[in-house]
Amino acid sequence: MEQIIATVRGFDGALVVVPEPGGDFPEIAWGDAFFYYAPDGQAPRNTQPYGTVVTKDYPGDTASELDPPGRWRVNVHVGRTALPELLGEWHDPAAADVLLPHPVYGTLGWICVVNPGARTTGTVVRLLRAAHEAARARAARRRS
Repeated sequence: MEQIIATVRGFDGALVVVPEPGGDFPEIAWGDAFFYYAPDGQAPRNTQPYGTVVTKDYPGDTASELDPPGRWRVNVHVGRTALPELLGEWHDPAAADVLLPHPVYGTLGWICVVNPGARTTGTVVRLLRAAHEAARARAARRRS
């Protein structure tokens, strides 16, 4: 998890938000990570993150079984058109180190991997970089 977060922090213009106790974020978000394109270092107000790392089940999002210790999931927005080429057959949503449609937001173009390992880390990093570049392009279009 720390490797993924550190990699995204290295992307030009990336902002990684990791909520902690005492901040403005709700307790359920503590320890998770949210990835934005924000070269000014300020979280965009009207933009969703292009990727996240979650360390626990959320209400309505329990299929990945993240509550046991050591389980976490990286989520990346890849767009609806990319899903068919990235994903094969449907798998167990709690399977580790497998590229899957996000159990809640898959139809909106999100993929996920529970505990990325040798099979998927390279792909996850590639997809996060592409999502970051897409967020950069959207920001540039909004500015012009």
